Amino acid sequence: MEGVGLAQRRLVVAANRGPVSFHDDPSGEPVVTRGPGGLVTVLTEVLRHYRGTWVAAALSDAERRLAAEERAVEVALDGEEYRVRYVAPSPEAYHKYYNIVSNPMLWFIQHYLWDLGRHPDIRAEEMDAWHAGYVVVNGQFAAAVIDEVRGGAAGPGSGPSGDGRDAVVLLHDYQLYLVAADVRAACPGAFLHQFIHIPWPQSDYWRVLPTQIREAVFRGLLGNDVVAFHTRHYVSNFLRGCADLLDLEVDEARGVVRYDGREVWVRAYPVSIDPASLRDAAGSSRAHVAELELVRRRREYLLLRVDRLDLSKNIIRGFVALDRFLELHPEFKERLTFLALLQPSREDVEEYVTYRERVERIVADVNTRHGTTDWMPIDLRIQDDFPVTLAAYAQYDVLLVNAISDGMNLVAKEGPILNRHDGVLVLSEYAGAFEELGAFSLGVNPFDIEGQAEALHRALTMPADERADRAGMLRRVVEENSVEKWVQAQFTDIAAKLDAEG
Repeated sequence: MEGVGLAQRRLVVAANRGPVSFHDDPSGEPVVTRGPGGLVTVLTEVLRHYRGTWVAAALSDAERRLAAEERAVEVALDGEEYRVRYVAPSPEAYHKYYNIVSNPMLWFIQHYLWDLGRHPDIRAEEMDAWHAGYVVVNGQFAAAVIDEVRGGAAGPGSGPSGDGRDAVVLLHDYQLYLVAADVRAACPGAFLHQFIHIPWPQSDYWRVLPTQIREAVFRGLLGNDVVAFHTRHYVSNFLRGCADLLDLEVDEARGVVRYDGREVWVRAYPVSIDPASLRDAAGSSRAHVAELELVRRRREYLLLRVDRLDLSKNIIRGFVALDRFLELHPEFKERLTFLALLQPSREDVEEYVTYRERVERIVADVNTRHGTTDWMPIDLRIQDDFPVTLAAYAQYDVLLVNAISDGMNLVAKEGPILNRHDGVLVLSEYAGAFEELGAFSLGVNPFDIEGQAEALHRALTMPADERADRAGMLRRVVEENSVEKWVQAQFTDIAAKLDAEG
C-alpha cells in the first residue's frame, strides 16, 4: 500500500459474502468454488494489489465449521490466493438480518421500491429483526474484524497494535452499516473505509424508517474515515441526509461531514470492470460454442438485457416497452429477438418469487400477442450461464439497461467492451453508470414506456456511422476507467487522509 502511513498497515476486508464458497461433496470432503456476484470480482482486484484478510458470513455447513475455528484460512483458487475468516450467525439471526432487514427493508428503501401506500409495515416483527438480527450479526462481524485488526503482523519487523493504528479496514455494502462504529470504539487507530455499492436515496425516503433505525444507519457509517459511493449524486444525497436527519455540519464543496470531533470524507469512485479479463473469458471454448448457437438462431436484429431477477432492474417495463414498440412498428415483427438473460435472485424472499411470476406472465402475454408459429419476440432464459452472456454481449444490436435505480450497473460497461456489432446502449437515467456513459448512450426514463419504445426504434434505425461513434466512445470510457483505477483512487485518498491527519 503506497503512500505515507500505508506501507506498514495491514488490510482487513469485510463483506456479507466471501470470495470463495466451501461446500461438502457427497463423500463429505469440502469443495471450493468461486463466490458469486460482482463484488467478489472488484474486491479480488483489491486483494491482488494489497494482501489482506476477507471476513464473510458462513453460509454452508463447511463454512460454519471453519468459523468455529475463529481464525482465517488460506485458500488458492483459479490463480488467486485468499485469506478468509468466517463468522457464523445462527440461522434465525441470519434470516432476520438478511431476509427481513437487509432484503427487503434496506434494499427497497435505497432503490425507491416501496409502494408507500401499502408497504412497508414496520411492526414488532421488523423491529425484532433489527435488534435480534441486523444488530447482532453486525456485532459478530465487528468482533471478527477487531480480532483480525489486533491479531496479525502489520509487516516486516512490526506487530499488531491494540488500537489498530497498523490496520486499514475496508467494509462493503448495506449489510454492514453498524460495523464501523464498533470497530472504531475498540480500535480507534484503525483506518475505516466503507463502500456502498447501491444507490443512496434522498433524505425524505430515509424517513420511512423509524428514527432509531435510520439514525443508527447514518451514525454507523460515520464511524468510518471515508464513506464511498459510485456517483456524485449519491454523495450529495448522503451529505444532505447527514444535515437533514442528524443536524450535522457538512461541507458539500469539500465532501466532508463533521462528526464526533472528526472529519469524515464522503467520496465518489465509479466502479468498473477489467476489460482484459473479460476478453479472456469471452475467448473460452464454451463462450465460442454459445456464440455459434446464437448466430445460427439469430434474426436480423438482436436486442439484449442481462440482469438479476430483481425488482430494481425494471424488467417488466422493458417487456411492456417492447410490446408497445411492436405495436407502433409492426414492420419489425419476425426481424428481431429480445433475448432476456435473467439470473435467479433471492428466491427465499416473497416479493422476488411474486416478481418472477409476473415476469413470466408478461413474457407469455407479449409472445402470444405478437408471435407466430415459428417466431416469438422474447427469448426468456432464467439461468446463470456466463458463457451465454459473453456470447450475447458480442452479438447484440441493442443493449437495454432500464433500471429503476442502480448503484452502477456493470452490464452497461461489459457489453460495449465485447460487442462486435456497434451495438447501441439504451441506458436508464437512474443507473449509476449514466454519469459516465450517458453522453454516448440513448438515455431513457425507466417509467416512460413510450420513451423506451421510441428509444428502441431509434437504436434500431440509427445510421451506421453514429452507431460506430457511440460504440467507440463507450469502449474508450470503460477502457480508461478500469477497476484497477477504481482501486487506486481509493487508496490514494486513504493515503491522503492519513497524511492530512499526521
